[in-house]
Amino acid sequence: MSTVPTNAQLVDFVVAEARMLDDLRFEDWLALFADDGFYWMPLAHGQTDPKLHASLLYEDTLLLKVRIERLHGARTFSQQPRSRCHHLLQQPTVESRDDAAGVYVTRTAFHYVETRLDDQTLYAGWATHTLVVVDGALRIRLKRVDLVNCDAAFGNMQLFM
Repeated sequence: MSTVPTNAQLVDFVVAEARMLDDLRFEDWLALFADDGFYWMPLAHGQTDPKLHASLLYEDTLLLKVRIERLHGARTFSQQPRSRCHHLLQQPTVESRDDAAGVYVTRTAFHYVETRLDDQTLYAGWATHTLVVVDGALRIRLKRVDLVNCDAAFGNMQLFM
């Protein structure tokens, strides 16, 4: 990839990221994040600051790594048998691009299913990716997942949307 990605490359990146999650390739997925990357799931509609307000999730790459290690742990009984997931994405759209700064924002509506044994949970929302070019490759600076019902009471979310 050149240092200036095309819109098609940005869209392909988002689709490939969801596929990694569906394939449970969490280490490969984590490698998509920039060193200063965050995964954020707001608790309220229109939330603008993850530090001044409670969130469902706000994790840097270290916390994401810990969660991934937990998923693979022999004593992680909530993952025996393992959870599985499936993303159904609308076509991602490129919301903004700043070629000079190397910062790109995409937005993708999705349905996400997480299942384990007889339990299946459906989530719906929008994923906003803030992508940056690092050493010639796209990386996630921020993945924001806005659930339609973000203010509902949730059980344990085992995997990543």
